[in-house]
Amino acid sequence: MTVERIDGHDPGLLIVVDHASAHVPEDIDLGIDPVLLEKHIAIDIGTAPLARALAARLDAPALLGAVSRLVIDLHREPDHHGLIPHVSDGHVIPGNASVDPADRIARFHTPWHDAIAAHRPELFVAVHSFTPELEERPGARPWLVGLLYNHDDRAARIALDLLGAAGILAGDNEPYSGRLLNYTMNRHAEGNGIPYLMFEVRNDLIRDEAGATHWADILAPIVVDVRNRLAQTTPSAT
Repeated sequence: MTVERIDGHDPGLLIVVDHASAHVPEDIDLGIDPVLLEKHIAIDIGTAPLARALAARLDAPALLGAVSRLVIDLHREPDHHGLIPHVSDGHVIPGNASVDPADRIARFHTPWHDAIAAHRPELFVAVHSFTPELEERPGARPWLVGLLYNHDDRAARIALDLLGAAGILAGDNEPYSGRLLNYTMNRHAEGNGIPYLMFEVRNDLIRDEAGATHWADILAPIVVDVRNRLAQTTPSAT
């Protein structure tokens, strides 16, 4: 299974979580210590419960990726060098060294993006999480949440203002830039002129159910407010 589907009655929203799972199919041997599957290199920690809580509050459908990003990164272009990672945050993935990408693309990547393409919401909500500090490049990443975008920052600008007004330290295209890594939203949102919110929540804040619930309570009203404000105006993407 490549996709976990959550039903919702509001077709105007779609929640998308590329890195929701640490699952590795039984027929794939990554050659790693299983403890690595608990780290951010394998899964966006906390995003699955956060997305489920958001879907419940918004009555929105959601699609959750059901395979570890160490098997294949659903948020990378098919020809991206990091699609099937050989090294991630300093950890070697020996089982990926001689893999033919074509099989995993057909098995996981294509069905995932076909599932997203079947929807045409008014607003995409992409959910990711980030580690407070990388192992390979130490240094504090102080933001509680980030908004990522490439060319279309319509929704992100509104959300950043709302988060700032609430006193929440939010990163503007941080902890990394959506101008560099934005494949899923480039393809399905920007490619179709659909606005989107791409949230990056610091994973130590959503590691447990209480944290995920707390952040769903913060982000759900922001999604609603952004959608309503976008409906009142028709600004062009910048």
